[in-house]
Amino acid sequence: MSSFSKDVIEFWTNEVGPQKWYDRNDTSTAKDMKSKFEPLWEDAKAGKLNSWMCTAEGCLALVLLLDQFPRIMFQGTAKAYQSDGNALAVAKRGLVMGHDLATPEHLRQFFYMPMMHSESLMDQERCVRLMSLRMPQLGETGILHAKAHRDVIRQFGRFPYRNEILERATTGPETAYMTAGGYDFTINTIAA
Repeated sequence: MSSFSKDVIEFWTNEVGPQKWYDRNDTSTAKDMKSKFEPLWEDAKAGKLNSWMCTAEGCLALVLLLDQFPRIMFQGTAKAYQSDGNALAVAKRGLVMGHDLATPEHLRQFFYMPMMHSESLMDQERCVRLMSLRMPQLGETGILHAKAHRDVIRQFGRFPYRNEILERATTGPETAYMTAGGYDFTINTIAA
């Protein structure tokens, strides 16, 4: 594992930590992460770090860098979703190589997050299956979040909360869903 991939995992597990993994109100973490990792994210997005996929730790670092980090660094902008396709491809490759099962369970979930963030129902179904089968310590609460994400995609084919940021027209049913409260990604433990 490269020293940079170790830095990514170290930052995510120790500096951010589980208590802040899904706290989108922590602007100091966003600033710190951006100053330390934005150039590395750019390299990852360009495919320059694909050799990291050779090990479970490196693959995890790459998934974090492509999926979780931009959601924090670029929150509220389209850039937050810019590397989702890359993250999904890396995560799927990691699954084929068994890297998820070689990763401690509290970090294993991040191999499945790119599927949870996908606007493909097939990816959503796979995420729910993987979390149900490969995350025994997660419990029903965590699986409920995966199912809730899947249900939004089943209903709308996309995450309506992203529409404004991605400059997509919002349909009447999407507006009604969000007005009624929908599934509020900002207050739950897993953010889309």
